[in-house]
Amino acid sequence: MEPNPVIIAATARQTASLIFLHGLGDTGHGWASTIASIRGAHVKVICPTAATMPVTLNAGFRMPSWFDLRTLDATAPEDEEGILRATNLIHGLIGDEIKSGIPANRVLLGGFSQGGALAMHAALTYPERLAGVMSLSCWLPRHANFPDCVKAPLDLPKQILRLARLAASRMYRINEILLLV
Repeated sequence: MEPNPVIIAATARQTASLIFLHGLGDTGHGWASTIASIRGAHVKVICPTAATMPVTLNAGFRMPSWFDLRTLDATAPEDEEGILRATNLIHGLIGDEIKSGIPANRVLLGGFSQGGALAMHAALTYPERLAGVMSLSCWLPRHANFPDCVKAPLDLPKQILRLARLAASRMYRINEILLLV
């Protein structure tokens, strides 16, 4: 991880923290303003940047990456060492927030793509209950280690479609922010 994450301080008394992780090839700066624009005034936003490393999937090209991606095949071996190393870095950021007085259950992890995958993995392996995790367009790394998290009914696509229709019928736009009520 690069040494200086983007930090956007709470504009009111801080009572929560959001750690948001970018996707492959991006940086913390790529998401900071978007996340900051939708957070509550009491939330501190932390957007770290992954270290630059060669990525096997991209022919060894060097780019910001939380861990190596070898293939898109979900059954292929993963960079388990890299995933665990990155997870420990995120656990360290959570620990820093706890040391500053924010309880674990007020720390939210989020991320997009590879960052969403890491956020989910870090949340599932953190020893304390967190506020939650929001992972966008991602997968669960080391999924075989979390059998209860990857169970899905056979009719899941139908259930998702029903949920999407229900959600669409209950969405309202308020001040350019889409809210689900």
